[in-house]
Amino acid sequence: MANIKSAIKRVEIAERNRLRNKSYKSAVKTLTKKYLAAVSKYAASPTSELEQEVQKAQAEAYSKIDKAIKRGALHPNTGARKKSLIARALKKHEPARSVS
Repeated sequence: MANIKSAIKRVEIAERNRLRNKSYKSAVKTLTKKYLAAVSKYAASPTSELEQEVQKAQAEAYSKIDKAIKRGALHPNTGARKKSLIARALKKHEPARSVS
């Protein structure tokens, strides 16, 4: 353990930040899993209610990822990668649209 007052304070701050970062990362993982579960449920039987549930879960996950980036818990590129994974999951189950 540190003996100098400023070093003790830095240890306390580092622990506080570690716990905050852990909380954000855990929430991002949880919301991503909920979203992926909603997408697989929607893929099995597409209905408008399930589509709304998927959109809501996507918005929640995006919001938490953006907050984690803003707070410094996630690197911006990591956040972008996670959001891309979320978008691809739904896109894979959407019907193909013809381009004219």
